Amino acid sequence: MTMATDLTIGLAHQAGTLAAACEALGSAGINIEAMSGAVVDNHPRFHVLVADAGQATRALIDHGFEILGQRQVLAIPVDNRPGEGGRLLRRAADAGVNLDLVYTTLDGGLVLGADNLSALRDAIGEAATLA
Repeated sequence: MTMATDLTIGLAHQAGTLAAACEALGSAGINIEAMSGAVVDNHPRFHVLVADAGQATRALIDHGFEILGQRQVLAIPVDNRPGEGGRLLRRAADAGVNLDLVYTTLDGGLVLGADNLSALRDAIGEAATLA
């Protein structure tokens, strides 16, 4: 489990903008470790997890993208077996941690955001020792 930085990027609601954001990162030599996107109230939002948030931010801004937010999240490896995700999420719920961001990494892990990352880390850390 590692602390990581999630970037929220605003996109134009038209074909090709998601590809262009990914290309901007790739051309700057930035590997995308996790990503998620959704359109909410006709406003596309793209979440991306990268190793160097500062370099990613510069690359995206240089290509005309708007950075809507940057926040710390937990990136957690998860075994690919039935019930594993539920087991980890149950630990967070039982600890009273309210998750406000969930998406998967490209290698099958979880990215979790919460208003209390310390409590989330403690709850998930306990789950990891019980696996």
